[in-house]
Amino acid sequence: MFSVIFPGQGSQSVGMAKDLYDNFSSVKEIFKEADEVLNFSLSNLILNGPKNELDLTANTQPAIFLVGFSIFQLIKKNYNINLNKANYFAGHSLGEYTALACAEALSFSETLKLLKVRGKSMQDAVPKGEGGMVAILGSKLEIIEKIINDNINNYKCYIANDNSEGQLVASGKNQDLDLLMQDLKKNNIKSIKLSVSAPFHCKLMSNATKIMDNEIKKSDFKSPKNILISNVTSQEVSDSETLKNLLIKQIESRVRWRESVNLMIKKGVNKFIEIGPGKVLSGLVKRIDRNVIVDSINTEDDIKKINIHD
Repeated sequence: MFSVIFPGQGSQSVGMAKDLYDNFSSVKEIFKEADEVLNFSLSNLILNGPKNELDLTANTQPAIFLVGFSIFQLIKKNYNINLNKANYFAGHSLGEYTALACAEALSFSETLKLLKVRGKSMQDAVPKGEGGMVAILGSKLEIIEKIINDNINNYKCYIANDNSEGQLVASGKNQDLDLLMQDLKKNNIKSIKLSVSAPFHCKLMSNATKIMDNEIKKSDFKSPKNILISNVTSQEVSDSETLKNLLIKQIESRVRWRESVNLMIKKGVNKFIEIGPGKVLSGLVKRIDRNVIVDSINTEDDIKKINIHD
């Protein structure tokens, strides 16, 4: 059994998918269509930068989606490999949107438009410089939750991502995160401030939820071809109405990636194929279970090595 997984924010880099863009007209066409849908040259930003503009959340989200979706379509059309045979699809945060589009629950153009709005609304939810995120390494979820709960009168921080064994991410206002980091240090727990400009996946995103609630409800969702594992519940979901509601909740909810991967493994999945830029999810899956096979698909050589009949 195998699952296809799609990365989220942080996997972007200038020049991602350039070799595929240069060598395949089908990828060029998808990039061109994206530029027309968004009414600006996202393709030029992906291929040539500048990095600081690509890293703006409003650009990053549609960019990572575009690369992942293009690779998925290339595998299907040019290599005749049907990844929709996968037992499950799952995506990390914005990666859920790539999963939905590849499972044909959402059209390409609608997904792009939603992600443009999602990125901007998440960026604008908290004034610039006011909020952020901290990676917490080598500890357990229960320990960090206890530290946060015991200090609720001193600061308000939230577990935003439960990524893997020993890798959590907390969100909050910067002054609160500084206090959390001091407490973590007292407990000999390593933490690193992340270079993100907003506190994603927590209650501080409530303005973004209101905007996305309206946008998602207007969108035309169909039942997906593949069963998805939701970030919000870490459970299977396959009907369009539930998908809509969970995408709205996802803005403020914890990304339950570790639980999602564990569920898929428990259901019999022994192979994961990561489609999109970077290898972030492949690393996380290996941290969760060293015994599973993980392939990252970024280049033409990667595509040639795909074997879904293992």
